[in-house]
Amino acid sequence: MLRLLARRIAYVALMLGGLVLITFVISNVTPADPAALAAGPDATPDMVATLRQEYGLDRPLPEQFVRYVGDLLHFRLGRSIQSGNEVTDDLARYLPATLELVLLAMGFACVVGIPLGVLSAVRRHSAFDHLIRVLAVSGVALPAFWIALLLQLVLAVWMGWLPTGGQLSIAADPPPVVTGMVLLDALLVGEWATVSDAAAHAVMPAFVLSLPCLASVLRVNRAEMIEVLGSDHVTAARAHGVAPGRVVGLLALKNAMLPTMAMIGLRFGWMLGSTVLVETVFDWPGLGLYAVSSAIASDFKPVMGVTLCIGLLFMLANLLVDLAYGWLDPRTRGA
Repeated sequence: MLRLLARRIAYVALMLGGLVLITFVISNVTPADPAALAAGPDATPDMVATLRQEYGLDRPLPEQFVRYVGDLLHFRLGRSIQSGNEVTDDLARYLPATLELVLLAMGFACVVGIPLGVLSAVRRHSAFDHLIRVLAVSGVALPAFWIALLLQLVLAVWMGWLPTGGQLSIAADPPPVVTGMVLLDALLVGEWATVSDAAAHAVMPAFVLSLPCLASVLRVNRAEMIEVLGSDHVTAARAHGVAPGRVVGLLALKNAMLPTMAMIGLRFGWMLGSTVLVETVFDWPGLGLYAVSSAIASDFKPVMGVTLCIGLLFMLANLLVDLAYGWLDPRTRGA
């Protein structure tokens, strides 16, 4: 396990270095001039030149890259031209909201997708199985923005059951900051009115974000359960009179969860990237909305910071999945 951990950490370091280089190049080959946009349409050339010098944009690209890597090693991501704040401070403010949304969506996808995959495999070719497969395909095929707008129209506008967007109502006071996640902080301090309000705001965005992950987890778990249920050791267990519940829950599900865990790790990274669309539609104050507003203003430092943050979280999630995979199946530790 230690050798596996060392190899995976080395892979993460290599991938992170490549991500730093790619994001820097892409952010600096665009024709837009962030200094001119920040100075405004009435700015004089001297004002634009002053801003370019202040933010180091007048330096050659190799020198800018070396300075950028040096800042990264000291956990500095630069300063946002749009807000004037350090990007690190902005990320610390917006990241908890995104993590809250992703964790809620991931939890819902796993809690619902894994049992449905098991039931669909056990009742293979039944009407229930066909219905679940249709729902799984729909979860991947239907555009997230269309589902989001439809839910807003039906549940918020027509029915009035849920708010259209945001993280809390305008009149609601946020709870004391413990983790930065509003729903969790309200639970920790026991502010139940805030818990109810935050949960109502999180239902629709978390549900929309979870659908592709739920469909993928369901399909992979169903396929693996069908394969494992047809294996020799499961057939032998049934022949020896082992209860069906123990066969499915202990023998089959444990083996079927290995590929499912890999899918969950991949989907976690995908969900972090998908928050850009979901947070924009639901006005959720997270990294996605922050990245969109920065990209519109051609403010590249925040965009690069968000990209690195999401990429690093994706790599860490896959590292944890690899370690869990190696712990559950020792045969994969040498891979």
